[in-house]
Amino acid sequence: MAVTANASADVDPIPIESVQVRPKGVRDGGSDEIASSSSGNGLAHGTPERTDMGMSEGCYSGERTVEELVGKKKGLFSYVKTRDFWVVLALGQVLALCLTGTNTFSALLAGKGTSIPAFQTFFNYVLLNMVYTSYTIYRYGFKKWTKIILKDGWRYFILAFLDVEGNYFVVLAYRYTTILSAQLINFWAIVVVIILSLLFLHVRYHLTQYAGILVCCGMGLLLASDHITGANGGPAANPLKGDLFALLGATFYGFSNCFEEFLVSKRPMYEVVGQLAFWGMLINGTQAGIFDRASFRSAVWDGDVGGYLVGYTLLLFIFYSLAPLLFRLASAAFFNISLLTGNFWGVVVGVQLFHLSVHWMYPVAFVLILLGLFVYFTTESVLGEAKKPWLGENQEGGVSGIGTAKRRAERPGAIA
Repeated sequence: MAVTANASADVDPIPIESVQVRPKGVRDGGSDEIASSSSGNGLAHGTPERTDMGMSEGCYSGERTVEELVGKKKGLFSYVKTRDFWVVLALGQVLALCLTGTNTFSALLAGKGTSIPAFQTFFNYVLLNMVYTSYTIYRYGFKKWTKIILKDGWRYFILAFLDVEGNYFVVLAYRYTTILSAQLINFWAIVVVIILSLLFLHVRYHLTQYAGILVCCGMGLLLASDHITGANGGPAANPLKGDLFALLGATFYGFSNCFEEFLVSKRPMYEVVGQLAFWGMLINGTQAGIFDRASFRSAVWDGDVGGYLVGYTLLLFIFYSLAPLLFRLASAAFFNISLLTGNFWGVVVGVQLFHLSVHWMYPVAFVLILLGLFVYFTTESVLGEAKKPWLGENQEGGVSGIGTAKRRAERPGAIA
């Protein structure tokens, strides 16, 4: 998710065509070398030639638009053949592994008798705030940062509230249910994201995208196998209550994912993550002080618990840092179907750490999910879902930053 004096990846560029005319035989080096050549440095003048200066940060060459890039190559598997697709696919699996890790640490904490849903995620917001808010103030200055708080703070407050409550109820679910049942959240979040994207973001999915989502929902086999065999991760204190908390957390996640995708398409990522962390720290801290006092006093505190909290915080920090990039490169929908593979990784962890028994349908579901990710992008253009419908035909309403279609049009050779 490098700093220059005048421009960055997340600053709207000025469309300027860079052209330099130099005599043949003159080395690159600017006007000083050209002037010295006329003073008798031994370099002969020739017919002037047009040279491409290349593209610098924040500038693009010529009049290339997003629409021209989209129309460059269409057809089946156009996006799947690009480097961006494999970046998106790999990024999704990194996030799935991070999520599996945080779920595992939550289960380990609950197993030790330390269930502090709000306090557990507080350190993540503190760490994110230290990094991204500090960087935002460095880039903008304190005065401009304060203006953001006053002008757009309400947007980021809503985003932070949705995120905090999603984390709270998901972690709370582990007090009553198992790691495998709790991972139902990814499935329900997809439904929420699709409905919100259709209604509010004006996203129109292709038939192949619906097909890909349905194939990914081969995870239904996984869920059915748990209830058919009763091998859903062993005994749970209150499975129904835990699953309801997980579904409530998934609903909050669905809303926060769509809202964050919208915000990072219009604003720099460091600003969005920094504001999310700033407000999240305040909301989460208040909630922990109100609801976690009794749990905090009764919790077990030892070296293992400290290690679990550190691992949980670091993995969640990585997750929050990379997720906005996937929202730009793809979408909230793809983000959530990518996380479905976390159920398979969760099984691997569950078998090793918690000695859980699983049904043979789990590997089948994992393969179906990966197949669905390919089907999802079957008819997408070379930009995939990086082109956001709410930003205009040439993404004029969005920021030019890493992972955006606008940046891709300006810098076709960029990795992201």
